[in-house]
Amino acid sequence: MVRAVQDYRRKRVTVRFGSPLDSAVVAYQPRTRIPPLSATDRSLLSATIALSTTTAVQALVTMAALTVSVYAPQASRDIGIAPGYIGVYASLTYIAAMLGSLVSGGFILRYGAIRFSQVAMLLCALGLFVCIGAHWWWFVVSAFIFGLGYGPTTPASSYILSRHTPSRLWSLVFSIKQTGVPLGGVLAGLAVPWLLLSFSWQGVSVIIAAMTLAGACILQFWRRRFDIDVNASQPLVSGNVIGPLRLIFSRPGLRALALASFFFSASQQSYIYFLVTYLELGLNWSTRDAGFALSVLGLAAVAGRMLWGALADATGRSRGILGVIALAMSGAATATAAFSTASPAWGIYLVCAVFGATGAAWNGVYLAEITRSVAPREVGHATGGGLFVTFAGVVVAPPLFGLVSEAAGGFVTGYAIMAAVTMFVAVVLLVSRPVRPAGVTP
Repeated sequence: MVRAVQDYRRKRVTVRFGSPLDSAVVAYQPRTRIPPLSATDRSLLSATIALSTTTAVQALVTMAALTVSVYAPQASRDIGIAPGYIGVYASLTYIAAMLGSLVSGGFILRYGAIRFSQVAMLLCALGLFVCIGAHWWWFVVSAFIFGLGYGPTTPASSYILSRHTPSRLWSLVFSIKQTGVPLGGVLAGLAVPWLLLSFSWQGVSVIIAAMTLAGACILQFWRRRFDIDVNASQPLVSGNVIGPLRLIFSRPGLRALALASFFFSASQQSYIYFLVTYLELGLNWSTRDAGFALSVLGLAAVAGRMLWGALADATGRSRGILGVIALAMSGAATATAAFSTASPAWGIYLVCAVFGATGAAWNGVYLAEITRSVAPREVGHATGGGLFVTFAGVVVAPPLFGLVSEAAGGFVTGYAIMAAVTMFVAVVLLVSRPVRPAGVTP
């Protein structure tokens, strides 16, 4: 009887400590009633919690990111700068986001995606707190801090979703998560102006920062559920700065995806940044009508993200779907370049909707395809490296688009170049084939 008990205990030890991953699971045995999970639990409950949590994080950090742009007119008067400098703030934020996304992989593997998301949200809140200094150089510091927090949230969410949602639904799942971006824009557009009626812009910064901190605290409820495959010996810096870029550019499939995302994000941001100005100055539209066109674009983006995600999962051809999206982007940009004062309003709204449903709806399919193209523990590094290239398009393209439009005396040339570039990207994506390492889910 004693020997039988010893054999039973010995078998339990073998099963529980048979691998480093099992050791990590045991090290994080929860003290709550939430049952321990495997590193890749994909039950309906886990998938639902993972998707809702990452979408909420995306919405919160996006709302926080757009807060400064919404109260920019009031803040600029107080600190004595032109409101147009908000573009500089946005550029500095994305430059820092590029750096933050690069180093995210190591932090995710060492501390867990939930913990790293909490740190990222803390940085976003700190960035807003810094703004209350009411001096232009505080806004420079704020942009850099905020970007370091904003950049890592997507690699962290990709890591969670890749482990706790069915791989056959990744395109749809990642696309739904990315709807947090327009949702965050809606929240900022509604909440910040309403708060400005009762508080100063400094007060609004404190309130939105507090909301972001509250979100980070709520994440703690799920940390023991999801951060169960951490590696305490994972290096944080060594190999985690250049490594993600080396991973992206050493594999032809990933390299093509990342470069395509550069042009996608460049086209998306340039189209959106200059649309209202183009309609007002080039077509003599009112600010109200031009703003409505931008709203149509945003609503179409939400629907488009889910549509393309579902279609990519149904067909299993994510890269081909991205190629089709690029073709539609090119067509919408061509039509936009052809706008004139004689163009019917409904036609312009339709073109804006087409671009929104394509040029602002590719993100989820792109992130899912990166996840499918790498081994599970490479997801954080690959997503961070890919986003470095993606954010570079956001930083570089809008100023270049503005310079080209200024030199050409209008926006037609800029939109025509956009159409040509996205057509080239479409051809590359449609003729290339994904190359996946052995053992990666196709």
